[in-house]
Amino acid sequence: MTAIDPVTLAVLKGRLEQIADEMDATLYRSAFNPIIAEARDACHGLYHAQTGATLVQGTKGLPIFVGAMAFAVKAVIDKVAREGNLQPGDTFLFNDPYDGGTHLNDFRLVRPIFRGGTLYCWLASVGHWLDIGGNVPGGFNARATESFQEGVRFPPVKLFAAGVMNQDIIDILAANSRVPVSNYGDLNGQLNALDLGERRLAELLDAYGDAVVAGAFEAFSDRAEAMMRAAVRALPDGTYAFEDYLDNDGITAGRLTIALDLTIAGDTMVLDFSRSSAPCAGPLNIAYSTAAACCYVALKHVFTDVPANAGCLRPITFVIPETTLLGVKAPKPVGGYTETILRVIGVVLGALAQADPARATAAPFGTINALSLAGHRADGTRWVMFSFFGGGLGGNPETDGLSHANNPISMATIPPAEILEAAYPVMFSQWALRPDSAGAGAHRGGFGAVYEIEALTDADVFLLGERGLYPPFGVAGGGPAALNVFSWESEDGERSPPLASKVTDVKIKAGQHVRLETPGGGGYGDPRERRLEDVVRDVRQGLVSPDAARMAYGVALAADGTPDAATTRALRQGAAA
Repeated sequence: MTAIDPVTLAVLKGRLEQIADEMDATLYRSAFNPIIAEARDACHGLYHAQTGATLVQGTKGLPIFVGAMAFAVKAVIDKVAREGNLQPGDTFLFNDPYDGGTHLNDFRLVRPIFRGGTLYCWLASVGHWLDIGGNVPGGFNARATESFQEGVRFPPVKLFAAGVMNQDIIDILAANSRVPVSNYGDLNGQLNALDLGERRLAELLDAYGDAVVAGAFEAFSDRAEAMMRAAVRALPDGTYAFEDYLDNDGITAGRLTIALDLTIAGDTMVLDFSRSSAPCAGPLNIAYSTAAACCYVALKHVFTDVPANAGCLRPITFVIPETTLLGVKAPKPVGGYTETILRVIGVVLGALAQADPARATAAPFGTINALSLAGHRADGTRWVMFSFFGGGLGGNPETDGLSHANNPISMATIPPAEILEAAYPVMFSQWALRPDSAGAGAHRGGFGAVYEIEALTDADVFLLGERGLYPPFGVAGGGPAALNVFSWESEDGERSPPLASKVTDVKIKAGQHVRLETPGGGGYGDPRERRLEDVVRDVRQGLVSPDAARMAYGVALAADGTPDAATTRALRQGAAA
């Protein structure tokens, strides 16, 4: 490889990332579905011609997708190796969660880029489509026991062959969705993003030359590898174990364990999940590619300076057996993958915190709370609303956790109430921070939220969530956060799910409400070491109750809200007040 000067490398890095960013923006602005258009549940990237490895990702796309897309592109490469006939203008479509996917709603488009008749690299796009069939509108079927109950599954197929679209595939997609117009709009947004990316990449290659850009790809990966090895080498050798739990699989009440043994030896790291629970009956399973992708996300949260490409994973070995719920094959259901990957990310962060306590961060709220409402409008047309919701992030050595944030799997945002109300016959009667939901600590967790939604038509309700039984944990003496709570109105009064965080087939009438109270983040450090003025401020703002200030933080307040110095001193010293 010809050496490339540092200035040119920096320019090429920025130009290539800009291509992926512009592809992201194109899809966000053209998608029909608010989960893409507003929440940004999508991503784009450039991938290696022979291996499918990640070369470049944007700064706005969903990181979990970026990690999984390398496996997706490899699935297309393997198909081409078997069948041949790859041509310029081909575009592959698929959503297979066991072959480089995540769950059935996430549709991938993969396109080869040729230069001078030779395959140069791949462009890929992925976005969450609103509904792709299955037993439950929106696809999050908490009672699914096989993937056939979650939606239609596509292996890699040619949507375009030499630039000619296969209309039969479009027709099959439309026939298997409750909202085909929404999916068609999202599909065209992804195709437009690929078209733009192809044009921008051609302009860059024409300006700098194919060999120079290829050399830059190699240099970026080598640099990421070197930086990751240096980061791992700075940690003490040893094996660090950590585990956390999922409430249940949606079918039975037994908890599921996500267990990690993380071994550091020199500049290499092994992530061994062999002690995790066996594949479960319900939809909390994930495939190997998904498990590896969320480990990538966790490592990027810790080693923030390491560039985001395949090179950063070269020092990492994954042990993810098929005998666990983290490495399943078809047709095991995987629709609730979002909940499981959050727990995987959490145990990676927990194990790394043991290796380096200075990096310890308490658990985030740890559930996307996949809530779907569906019904028919007055004119008879079908509507399906799916959204995810925010909560608190964990306290850390430097600061309190963020309140009403999104989970650490993504750059996604929480869809605004105004957008959801405009798109669907619903009205939010409450959207607020949830008092006393944060884990107590010297640096407390962030606060969760309260969402109350009124249905303006009769509606079916489905929830696939977590943290209803096992709260987000604190670290370094910090306390756990509040549990997840879901309820709905019925003719018999307020009801809640028998399995705490998952429910299907709930029916509500127009004018009735559902209510979701999300967890906060865990706390960091001894709560009685929290600064007095910070506790007083939280109480004054209505985020912490006077009782919680006294019990959790050892802070007694007078009737006017000012600290009772003597009682507080006694409480914090552990004496009877």
